[in-house]
Amino acid sequence: MGFSNPIIAGFYPDPSICRVGVDYYLVTSTFEYFPGVPIFRSRDLVHWRQIGHCLTRESQLPLEKIGSSGGIYAPTLRYHAGRFYMVTTNISAGKHFYVWADDPSGPWSEPIWIAQNGIDPSLYFDEDGRTYFQWTTLGTIWQAEIEIQTGALKGETRELWSGTGGRYPEAPHLYKINGMYYLMIAEGGTEYGHMVTIARSTDPWGPFEACPRNPILTHRNRGASPIQGTGHGDLVQAHDGSWWMVFLAFRCMRQYEGYHHLGRETFLAPMTWDEDGWPVVHGTGSVELAMEVEGLPTVTMGSEPDRDDFDSTTLRLYWNFLRNPRAADWSLTERSGWLRLRGSAVTLNDSDSPAFLGRRQQHFACTASACLSFLPQRETDEAGLTVLMNETHHYEIFVTLRDGVRCVMVRRRIGDLVAVVVQEQIVDGLTVLTIEADAKQYTFSYRIDGMPAHTLATGLTRYLSSEVAGGFTGVYIGMYATGNGQATSVPADFDWFDYQPL
Repeated sequence: MGFSNPIIAGFYPDPSICRVGVDYYLVTSTFEYFPGVPIFRSRDLVHWRQIGHCLTRESQLPLEKIGSSGGIYAPTLRYHAGRFYMVTTNISAGKHFYVWADDPSGPWSEPIWIAQNGIDPSLYFDEDGRTYFQWTTLGTIWQAEIEIQTGALKGETRELWSGTGGRYPEAPHLYKINGMYYLMIAEGGTEYGHMVTIARSTDPWGPFEACPRNPILTHRNRGASPIQGTGHGDLVQAHDGSWWMVFLAFRCMRQYEGYHHLGRETFLAPMTWDEDGWPVVHGTGSVELAMEVEGLPTVTMGSEPDRDDFDSTTLRLYWNFLRNPRAADWSLTERSGWLRLRGSAVTLNDSDSPAFLGRRQQHFACTASACLSFLPQRETDEAGLTVLMNETHHYEIFVTLRDGVRCVMVRRRIGDLVAVVVQEQIVDGLTVLTIEADAKQYTFSYRIDGMPAHTLATGLTRYLSSEVAGGFTGVYIGMYATGNGQATSVPADFDWFDYQPL
């Protein structure tokens, strides 16, 4: 079987996986974006289709005015006794919680909170009926027994393992395989030194013996590889008996000085067991973009169309809001067949909830376009397309008013430097705004309905990279509207949005 890594491209970090029969389910982190924790389904571990989100209500996911890279950290997905459980941390609330569902596509329950600080929680359901809860705090992996109906901790909390000496031991997952308890974690920080290490014991409380070949997965010594930051893995045994690891990594374009902006993505590697009972990841503890392995028969899942004509009264699953959206800021029904955004005082520069709807950039080379109907009445009114890493690093092409004349502009924000780099008067009419990306830069253009396209400006991808902008997320491309300090006097209507890999 040949497949390409990443198996889920774009900002889909911290993958966790479980199997139910011949079906596989996977979740990832979402930080400040809403809805939270997408859930995917597959039949072959390579082709995935999103079937829902675990956190779709503000009561499950309060995100009001949280900072960038706050919110949801590192979910773990498990299946036990006919029920799915997703446990995670809302770092901005300072709490772990879990939700459950009988149907993984939802709806999911209200949160069951766990009175314990830290990050990266996990659950293990043992054969004797006990449920163990693992998490990370103070540079150590901890564990407690938990009452799964209530979230109450039972007995004392204990330290399990501090790893092999790498910084930030985190992302614990406990498994029982062939009578042994294996504790797999991440070390080295979720960056270029990231790695996966593992230890085992005959008892779920340890003591744990470290694998003599740790780390079992890392690219920290593969500086020329386009894949970097491999870590935060989870194991699954396929229905044919084979073993696999899903994990995060990021693709780094070395010819452009090693910056990455698509975020940490979901990768896959085959795994075997040596004669001493230790896991071996892809033979060498490393992976490639193109993988040739023995695997499951290919079962394609289909995908949602990349063009959205907004003809439905519900959003497609790839769309996200920034933090909890305000109901007055968007609608699919006020103008049938259009997405209506009504800009508030909030802008893309605020740690708040702007009138914004975006999807992840998943390819280095792609084109995103949207058709906009917008007649600004004040110079504070604006609406358009943005390519956004966070509130201090984003570019946009937008329509606004200057000196009583409708204009299209391109603006760059890089840290505390904000500049409109081009301004051009345009006639009234439907306006198609386009952002074209390659690995090095974004190109911004527009056309008025029935007229040729006109390129306006460019912006380097490096200034939206994790190395420059910081944080744990990846770039989104989306539609937005704002009144820049006051509500817009007219709505911005989008007839369609189209995303195409090149």
